[in-house]
Amino acid sequence: MRLYQFISDNIDQIVREWEEFARKIWPAGDQGPRLLRDHADEMLLAVIKDMQRPQSPSEQRGKATGEGPTSRESELVDHSSVRHAASRAESGFDLRSLVAEYRALRASVLHLWSLQSDQEPEHQIGDMTRFNEAVDQLLAKSIVHYAERIDHSREIFLGILAHDLRTPLHALAMVSGMLEQHGDLSGLALKMASQIAVSVRAMEKMISDLLEFTGMRLGAKMIVARQVMDLEKLCLEVVEEMRAAHPSHTFSLVCDIDPSGAWDRARLRQVISNLLGNAVQHGSPTAPISLFLEDNGGDVLLGVRNFGVPIPKEFRSVIFDPLRRNSGSDLSRPPGSIGLGLYIAREVASAHGGSINVQSDENETVFIVRLPREVGGDSRST
Repeated sequence: MRLYQFISDNIDQIVREWEEFARKIWPAGDQGPRLLRDHADEMLLAVIKDMQRPQSPSEQRGKATGEGPTSRESELVDHSSVRHAASRAESGFDLRSLVAEYRALRASVLHLWSLQSDQEPEHQIGDMTRFNEAVDQLLAKSIVHYAERIDHSREIFLGILAHDLRTPLHALAMVSGMLEQHGDLSGLALKMASQIAVSVRAMEKMISDLLEFTGMRLGAKMIVARQVMDLEKLCLEVVEEMRAAHPSHTFSLVCDIDPSGAWDRARLRQVISNLLGNAVQHGSPTAPISLFLEDNGGDVLLGVRNFGVPIPKEFRSVIFDPLRRNSGSDLSRPPGSIGLGLYIAREVASAHGGSINVQSDENETVFIVRLPREVGGDSRST
């Protein structure tokens, strides 16, 4: 008997064993057979069809390297595994439990088949290879979709959390503002009220960054509202704010070009503030931080230069992605930051049709934002 025939003839017994294993590892509560079995027979039927189809060596290589389904049967395997991964994610399974299910399925089928006396020796190795390929395809597709589903759920949660935190934080900001303006406060009380206000502003920025991040991760496009503006004037405003917030640091601005262009003023304020803040956090506490504007044909280059420990070469490709940044390196976020400033700067530059890159060596670290200069009437883009 061929392996796919055995699976077809014994599918009920195989699915019962799947159900019993799922019951043992179920995260909580006693579930009915329908949920425990969840797409097991559908996946096995897809495997049976895939095993019966002739497969060329090139198709086998493609399946082994994860290049995608090469047939309708392979597509059925992928579809059933995706449905199963989504259901298990919603049921609270962790990734280890999901993998364990497939490992148990593989072991169960091969063990039961090994007890059969009517196997066809000339097909044993080929049938086992095709079966293992199909189970590996199920597992690989399930893991990918499970991870995407969990990431999506996590980002929705973070977005809701950040949104809901705004209301109590707004109330706290109002109270701290009223205390600062209260004329009867003693010196110590006034100092404490000012510190509360500073902390609230820092929290507001972190929550705003988190909302930006989760929105973009969930597929929302960043909207930019272009208006003709003076970029040098905006840079001066942000530099003055940074001087007030970090009096121990020295900031400078160099601009030898026409600073006019059509950009989103609020978005570019984010970029400048984030880059200067990054220089304060990671640069030398005694060396000056320089903000400069340069002409590059039809574009404007906005750069921030600081001195200090260089960014290792292996981290420069991931520095704008907070999910890939190595938390054990010098790039780990400092207290009071959620590490989204460079990510948002990159997204703002991209939304303007520009880019951002970093150069770093023993002498200096320079972030350079390329901004196409679009002078004219108001316009909107994403």
